[in-house]
Amino acid sequence: MTGVADRVAVVTGAGSGLGRAYALELGRRGAMVVVNDIAAGAAQAVVSEIVAAGGKAAASSETVTSRAGGRAIIDLAISAFGRIDILISNAGILRHARFEEMGEPEIDNVIDVHLKGAFHVGQPAFAAMKRQGYGRMLFTASSSGLFGHPWQASYAAAKAGIVGLANTIALEGKDHSILCNVIMPSARTGMTQGVDYGWKAEVTEVGATLDRLIATPTDGVDRLDPDWVVPLAIHLVSDDAATTHGVFSACNGRYARVAISAAPGWIAPAMPSADDIAEHWPQICDAGNLFEPSSVYDEALDVRLALVKHT
Repeated sequence: MTGVADRVAVVTGAGSGLGRAYALELGRRGAMVVVNDIAAGAAQAVVSEIVAAGGKAAASSETVTSRAGGRAIIDLAISAFGRIDILISNAGILRHARFEEMGEPEIDNVIDVHLKGAFHVGQPAFAAMKRQGYGRMLFTASSSGLFGHPWQASYAAAKAGIVGLANTIALEGKDHSILCNVIMPSARTGMTQGVDYGWKAEVTEVGATLDRLIATPTDGVDRLDPDWVVPLAIHLVSDDAATTHGVFSACNGRYARVAISAAPGWIAPAMPSADDIAEHWPQICDAGNLFEPSSVYDEALDVRLALVKHT
């Protein structure tokens, strides 16, 4: 069985949807779980389910949108169960608006929950994991962030920011046995059921793709049930996991690593002009032999080595 037994886990946004599914499975597998959700009744209901099944859990209704709230969530894990081994940063909200019409509530509220919330729980969790020499951190991104989604600019920006955050944590944590990864889940939850599809009339190419998706036959299995995402998440936070610095997609029963890569491109022999860029544009965009840098320095080193090779 995937190793999470006797580990202490924190799951934010765990009162419903994906977070609830993660928390219940962690509890079933023997982890001690802090179930965090600003809806106190929902958090307590999940705790009651875990306890009724013979597990151990504690409820938290603190908000991830403040430093104090994030620290209180992690402090509860340590005070109740002695340590913090696993963090699944899952709390989220969604606000829809055309990009040019987004006001401060549609921007700030989303970034506060997703991106700043990841900082607020991530920092105290990382510090505790570093002291104990072990940790598993899993942050929630979205295909909206890496691939785009109409009328979701703030959500997409926050989710893309989480990828950068997690990549940096992975680099800083590796020497302390802290693994950090990102999950991009596709699931039917209360948040996704509120998606506004009014954009289809304005973003016709994406709308046509959605129509084709809807019309494509399925195998009759509800692969958007949150339970289809759970196995990947549990593996990534388990003792068995060896991967860090990764982005992983769970989409309709397909589990896949998502790479952020750079094409070989064109190495300019001297300071180029815009005309030189235009002339070499096909080579710049040729993605036939992608390189996947593991850090900003890895990318710079690859370019330098290519420059040496070409001179």
